[in-house]
Amino acid sequence: MSQQPMPIIFIVTILTFFVIYGPQPLLPLLAQIYGVSRPQAALLVTVVMVPLSMAPITYGYVLEAVPAMRLLRLSLLVLAVSTLAFGLAGAFGWLLGLRLVQGLLLPAVLTSLMTYLSAQAQGYRLQRLMSAYIAATILGGYLGRLLSGVSATFFEWHVFFIVLGAALLAMVLLLRRAQADALIFGARPTPRQLLAALRVGPYLRVYAIIFCMFFVFAAMMNFIPFRLAELWGRPSELLTGLIYTGYLAGLLTALGSGRIIGRLGGERRTLQLGIAVYLLVVPATAFAGGWGLFGLLFVFCGAMFLVHATATGWLNRLATSSRGIINGVYLSAYYGGGVLGSYLPGLVYERFHWAAFVAVLTGVVGVALLLAVTGSASSPPAN
Repeated sequence: MSQQPMPIIFIVTILTFFVIYGPQPLLPLLAQIYGVSRPQAALLVTVVMVPLSMAPITYGYVLEAVPAMRLLRLSLLVLAVSTLAFGLAGAFGWLLGLRLVQGLLLPAVLTSLMTYLSAQAQGYRLQRLMSAYIAATILGGYLGRLLSGVSATFFEWHVFFIVLGAALLAMVLLLRRAQADALIFGARPTPRQLLAALRVGPYLRVYAIIFCMFFVFAAMMNFIPFRLAELWGRPSELLTGLIYTGYLAGLLTALGSGRIIGRLGGERRTLQLGIAVYLLVVPATAFAGGWGLFGLLFVFCGAMFLVHATATGWLNRLATSSRGIINGVYLSAYYGGGVLGSYLPGLVYERFHWAAFVAVLTGVVGVALLLAVTGSASSPPAN
């Protein structure tokens, strides 16, 4: 893998996030086409995150000492086929099943990408590299949503997924000559290693914070298309996709996280700032109209990805060994929050409406801020 040009690695990252989030702006449309409820439609995103949340517990045992590039090529091939099938499926049950298949493949792709990148640098250069990785995930999340909305508005919603499947097949071909020399974990993680990663106070606190943050983020991103439908009365999928333009603010804060950390004097203060801004923005969404939500999402995404980029780089800088395990547990915490956040708040929304939905999210952000400001002396040291 060491001979593979880095740009291809980042393109694969971007396309992978197309797969994860492409259906999101289409949820109201798919709910209408297939006659399902809002929480049922949201399962198209939730089922993808379930395997991601269990990655370090299951994949470390199944994929013992598998070379990362070989695994990446195989996973991308099956991901491409399943994406093409998603674009051709005609029943909601098939859509849901194919999304589950995709979810089973994504941990292998993301964990190998993330661990490979973490092995390319040390210290603060590593922080910059991981920030670039987070920026690629943000770009993929935004463009995936936007382009699927464009497809549904000007063509058919299926077109996006057929083209995406073809692009993934092209990546498999581009990766065919890369060396299969890097391992995801280096060795199968033992229960003792996983427990050690969870017992370390600094790591555990960061895992809990990112769980809460992504719980709220996934909930807002999954159900804001339905809120727009309430406010605007069936907006186009393109307009719904454009609501995610706030992701671009997240791109800027992720790329600038190193400078922000330097200005604030450490990662912990940066986390506190990002969460505090989050706590101001989330309750404001209860009172905002459609264009108000559009503006608030810039601040919302900027805060989220500042926290995400800071936490990812911090963990990889602190971890002198077992980075694959540390990254795997981080992904579990991140997507575990996404699993619950992309579905459970929707039940509140369905029964008690938007204000109650926002109140639940505000409470979860409050927990994250409490975790960030009450760390003891055992918390990771500042820069």
